[in-house]
Amino acid sequence: MAQNLTTSRGAALYIGAILGPGLLLLPGLAAAEAGPASILAWLALLGLSGLFAAVFSALGRRIPSAGGVMGYVTAGLGPRAGRATGWMFLAGVVGGAPIVCLIGASYVTDLTGGGQLTRAAVAAALLLTVIALAAGGLRASAAAQLVLVSLLTGVVVVAVAGSATAARAGNWTPFAPHGWLSVGSAAATLMFSFAGWEAVAPLTTRFADPSQQLPRAVAIALAVTTALYLSLAVATISVLGPAAATDVPLASLLSHAIGTAGPDAAAAAAIVLTLGATNAYINGAAALARELAGPGRRGPAPMSRLLAAIGAAGLLLIILYGLRIVGIAALVTVPTVLFLTVYLGAMAAAVRVLHGPTRLAALPAGLAVTVMLGFCGWALALPAAIALAAFLRVPGPACSGRGLEVDGVPGRRVGRNRLEVVAQAVRAEGDQADRRGAVHAAVG
Repeated sequence: MAQNLTTSRGAALYIGAILGPGLLLLPGLAAAEAGPASILAWLALLGLSGLFAAVFSALGRRIPSAGGVMGYVTAGLGPRAGRATGWMFLAGVVGGAPIVCLIGASYVTDLTGGGQLTRAAVAAALLLTVIALAAGGLRASAAAQLVLVSLLTGVVVVAVAGSATAARAGNWTPFAPHGWLSVGSAAATLMFSFAGWEAVAPLTTRFADPSQQLPRAVAIALAVTTALYLSLAVATISVLGPAAATDVPLASLLSHAIGTAGPDAAAAAAIVLTLGATNAYINGAAALARELAGPGRRGPAPMSRLLAAIGAAGLLLIILYGLRIVGIAALVTVPTVLFLTVYLGAMAAAVRVLHGPTRLAALPAGLAVTVMLGFCGWALALPAAIALAAFLRVPGPACSGRGLEVDGVPGRRVGRNRLEVVAQAVRAEGDQADRRGAVHAAVG
C-alpha cells in the first residue's frame, strides 16, 4: 500500500472491508426468517452502518496508531477488555471461515446437484484447499481483494438490473408472515454482512490529510455499500417472492437476468470469492494471533496453531451441517454474536474516549447492538466464555500511588493520562497493526 493513500483508493478498500461472500447468502437467509419484512432489518442495519462509519472514523482519527478494534477497546476500557475483544474477533474469524466455504459450496451444488452431504463435502474441500494455500505461504494482497470486490459488485449489478422485469408487487404480501419479532432475528443474522468498519484504523495513517480524506472515503463507501445491499435485498423479495428463502439467491436472480448461464456464473463467482476471502481471513487472523500470543511468540507457531484451529473447528461445523444437526442459520449465529460483542465493546470505548456528535452516535449504535444480541439466544454463551477466560488470565494494570503500568509501559498519572499511556503501549506494536487489515477486509 502506498504511503499516501488517495481518497478513491481508500474508499475502494473500505468497500472491500464491508462487502464479502456473505452477500451471496444472507438476503435469502433474512427472507426465510422474516419474509418481505426483512427489508426493515436491512434498512435498520444500513442506518446503523452509518453510525458505525462515523464512530470508527472518529476513533481512527483519535487513535491513529491503534490498528484495530482491539486497540480502541484497550484505550477506552483497559487492557483486559481489549484482549478479550481481540480473542472474540479471532474466534469470529475461525467460526466464519467454514461459513464462507459453505456459501461457495451451496452455489456449486446448485449447479451440479447433490444434497446437504455433498454440499458439506465441497465446503470441506474448499476449506482444506485454502488452509493448504495459507500453509504454503500464499498471502491475499490488497489488489487481489479489490479485484474480488469488483467481481462481486459486477455480479450484483447484473443480477439486480437484469432481473428487474421479473419483479412483482404481489411478492411483498403477506409482509410479515412470521411476525414482527422475526425482523429482530433477521437483523441479528444480517449483522454478519456489516462487520468491517473497524478497518479504519490501519488505513488512517496512510492518508496524507486524514481529517479531510477519511470522512470522504467513508462517505463514498457508505453510499456504495448501501446501494448494493438495498438493491439486492429489494430484488430478492420482488423477483423471487416465496422462493427468496434460498441459500443461493444470487443464482436465482442471475437465472432471471441471463438465463441458463446464471447458475454457472454464480458458481464461478462464488468459488473465486470463497477462496480469496477465506485466504484473507486466515492471513489477517494470523497477524492478530501473533499479537495476542505476545512479543516473544512471533515465529511460525501461532500460524500453525491457527491453521489447526480453523481446520478442526471448520471441519467439525461442516460435519454437523452435513449431518443435519445444525442449520446454516445457526452456524451464522456463531461469528455474528462474536462480532456483535466486539462492536459493543468498541461503542462503549467510543463513549469513553470521544466527544461531541460522534460520542452521541456511539450511544444509539451500542443500544442497537445490545438489542440484536438479545436475539442471539444460546450463542451468547460464546462471548461470555471468551471474556471470562480473558479476564481471568490477563493481569490488570499495576497501579501505585504515582503511576500506572499497562503491558509494561509506565505512565506518570492515573486517570486523565490513561488513554495516552495505553496509546503508547499500542504504538509499540505498530508494525503488527498494519498487518491486521486483511482480516477486516474479509469479514464483511
